[in-house]
Amino acid sequence: MEAFLTNCCRTVKAGLDQAGPQVHVVLGNEACDVDSMVSALVYAYFLHKTIGGETVHIPLLNIRQSDLVLRSDNVFLLRQTGLSPDLLVFRDQMDLRALQQTGRLRLTLVDHNVLPSSDRDLEGAVVEVMDHHLLERDPSSCSITVETVGSCCTLVAERVLQKGPEVLDQQLAQLLYAAVLLDCVNMAPAAGKVTPKDSQIAAALEMRFPGLPQRGALFQALQKAKFDVTGLTTQQMLLKDMKAVSGSLSLVISVLYIPLEDFLRPSDVEDELSAFCRQLGLDLLVLMTISFTDAQQPVRELAVFSHSATCRDQLSQHLEQAQNPGLNLVPLSSPHPHITAYHQGNTLASRKKVLPLVKDFLQEEDGGGRCGDIEEDSRVPPTPMNSLVDGCPLDGGLPSISAQALQEKFSKMADRPDL
Repeated sequence: MEAFLTNCCRTVKAGLDQAGPQVHVVLGNEACDVDSMVSALVYAYFLHKTIGGETVHIPLLNIRQSDLVLRSDNVFLLRQTGLSPDLLVFRDQMDLRALQQTGRLRLTLVDHNVLPSSDRDLEGAVVEVMDHHLLERDPSSCSITVETVGSCCTLVAERVLQKGPEVLDQQLAQLLYAAVLLDCVNMAPAAGKVTPKDSQIAAALEMRFPGLPQRGALFQALQKAKFDVTGLTTQQMLLKDMKAVSGSLSLVISVLYIPLEDFLRPSDVEDELSAFCRQLGLDLLVLMTISFTDAQQPVRELAVFSHSATCRDQLSQHLEQAQNPGLNLVPLSSPHPHITAYHQGNTLASRKKVLPLVKDFLQEEDGGGRCGDIEEDSRVPPTPMNSLVDGCPLDGGLPSISAQALQEKFSKMADRPDL
């Protein structure tokens, strides 16, 4: 893998705007979470090793190089598997449109199946899609593998195991294994993420590579890294995992991986939030926190910030009264006058579930405008799509399997009794 990535970097730095072979870019989504990053890296390497020929295969991380620091779990996994972040190719290092104009660009999308509006002009270059989200594109537009499993890396690993198992080594297996564990919350049924196929792939990797890190220890290390905000500024914490939407009002929902009390403790936090809102032109800022008890049970909290008491109170009331889903918000005391804080009793109500509630509020503010009038804002980096706050395809529940069958299946696969 190191030699492959080194050659990719060398090729990109040498320039791709001149005449040359086809360039097949494996492009992850704009969130660039662990699942997206590993899917791009492993699938591009798989194509390189199995297809060969003159085509250049390049895994492309769909963020700026400077944003990688915000993906602390990505950086941790790279270092754990012996890969330097300096070997990666980022979106701001490669001109896809220049390649397309020369007719040399081929695109495979992993961990997403439609290009954002800002990249819609690249659609003609898409030749393949591999994703675990709901299909949003014409099924006949290209080769498509879409299945709502817990992790896109489950589908990548399945392809590699079926079509080129000789490509897998300990390093690649650990990358895939880590992504599946993280997305599927350590394969725990109670989290509502894991599917039978995810479990089968994890077990297959464990069987082929018995030297993989112990399941529980690896997940805990990744989770700790994911939530590690050590050294990040307030602005970086807000940017780390955020989603922006706008109508007549503009707002952001930022995910914080620390208890709300800890985030609100600094006396100047309101000044920091005000500066952040001014910089992005925001009327409202919604903070969703997720932290864990010693027993690894999730704790969710929510806060609304705005200097406009009317905006803050109206959104807060809308969320308090929400029924689909009900958030079970319990007011918390806030040391800051422009912040309304809550404990969120419904720990299953992820940002994926809260976002439609916020959009409903914006539509009401716009006088009941059509759903299409409320847009997700592309000015800011999007959230990792499979974070614990964003939810998953199985939020509605697991497949119809008996509790006893599930218990037996997972007891055989778990390395520790608390998994």
